[in-house]
Amino acid sequence: MKYVFLIFFMNLLPQYAGKSLRRDDSNPKPFEDIKNEIAGYTDVAKAIIDLAVHGKAQNRSYERLAVFADTIGPRLSGSKNLDAAIKYMFSALQEDGLENVHLEPVKIPHWERGEEFAMMLEPRNHSIAILGLGSSVPTPPEGITAEVIVVASFDELHKRAQEAIGKIVVYNEPFISYGETVRYRSQGAVEAAKVGAVASLIRSIASFSIHRTISPVYKKSNREHITRLKKTKEYFDPVWRLLTRTHTWSSSSLFGLNSASYLTPHTGWQSYQPDVPRIPTACISVEDAEMMSRMSLRGTKIVVHLKMGAKTYPDSPSFNTVAEIVGSKYPEQIVLVSGHLDSWDVGQGAMDDGGGAFISWEALSLIKDLGLRPKRTLRLVLWTAEEQGGIGAEQYYQLHKENISNFDIVMESDEGTFKPAGLGFTGNAKARDIVKQIMALLQPINVTDVYDNADGTDIDYWMRDGVPGASLRDDLSKYFWFHHSQGDTMTVQDPNQMNLCAAVWTVVSYVIADMEEMLPR
Repeated sequence: MKYVFLIFFMNLLPQYAGKSLRRDDSNPKPFEDIKNEIAGYTDVAKAIIDLAVHGKAQNRSYERLAVFADTIGPRLSGSKNLDAAIKYMFSALQEDGLENVHLEPVKIPHWERGEEFAMMLEPRNHSIAILGLGSSVPTPPEGITAEVIVVASFDELHKRAQEAIGKIVVYNEPFISYGETVRYRSQGAVEAAKVGAVASLIRSIASFSIHRTISPVYKKSNREHITRLKKTKEYFDPVWRLLTRTHTWSSSSLFGLNSASYLTPHTGWQSYQPDVPRIPTACISVEDAEMMSRMSLRGTKIVVHLKMGAKTYPDSPSFNTVAEIVGSKYPEQIVLVSGHLDSWDVGQGAMDDGGGAFISWEALSLIKDLGLRPKRTLRLVLWTAEEQGGIGAEQYYQLHKENISNFDIVMESDEGTFKPAGLGFTGNAKARDIVKQIMALLQPINVTDVYDNADGTDIDYWMRDGVPGASLRDDLSKYFWFHHSQGDTMTVQDPNQMNLCAAVWTVVSYVIADMEEMLPR
């Protein structure tokens, strides 16, 4: 009889060849066995850490990012800079010896801010630093001049709806957290338009505002604009007198006069709604929002002139950039590591999300350099148009979701690459226990914590469908100082911290890709 069972078992083997058997409640693998399997990666984890933090790869992700950011600069969706960045990375990944390097075509939004500036005319002349918000409509060519109403919340706006008609709404909302406060940026124009406002200016979604030292340059076209205003309306004589003085103006804005006050606003995407008038909208610095709030509370009348030349073009062709280390045993199964390649059109996009993209590339480089080949395919994806709402990632999901059962985990680093604290994780309790054991391998660099919930616009599509997800958790204390602003440059980045982030990212992705079984769902 035992031979009958043996023959039966042998007949089953071919249908499971090359496949990883998933754990489930009916036949779970003992957790002690899983712990022992993960403990077997201790030496590999140490080798990855040594190479990334102390060895020949030390500072490599930082140096790669510096060359990229200095060469390409900011990479707005639909821009020539983003096209150049994708071509650059495609070539760099090939030169690095990675496998299946290719581009997957997508369509992405194309919006440009054009020239823009704002000027307070009453109670005094003051140049207001602005950055138009993504997808904003322009002002009329002559601009908008209107009285300001300052509110601290949507509730206050609605209570004072009659006062807002024909005015520019300034939101001076307090920063609580990015997730809670960002709704003023994304919905501020819509709510202002509903009560009859002609434009909205939103206090930057930032925990702290930074200043910049800037040079004495401003655009001739803005001088010409003010000249025309002077000829047509006597009211604008103060504007002309202010602008024609000897004064230190900003070249950091690239668009005109909007940073003359040495302040740094933070931009971002916003959305309109059907059947609600589309009004121009921009962000302003924390300092200017607070100043106008104080003036308003004292009963002072505030008048602002706003000019924005934003344009929206038809969607542009772009690409998600992909590279792999093909799995040795289960090549059809995927561990995905990622960051987004696009950025806003200010600063260098070094922090958001150059760092996340480059430690994801570094993970594959470190594994390759060590001569390792995990059982599953380790796939790098550099997303396009994340800043516009994960546009490239959504199209990637639609293209690949039929193979969702083969995606073991999706990982995204998009909250800076400062000193790492651990890993954010989304998945069931069994998967979380496994990830905790994997993070214990990072004890040599004291990065072992597992936090609730992974964050990542580009991986949300997968996590909503039950695929485990992970995101890098690091020191965010200064992240929103520079986020979406001129301050997002290589100066923010620290090579030692990037080394540590790369080590965390590589150990986690490699061990999950090489374990015999996929994470449970």
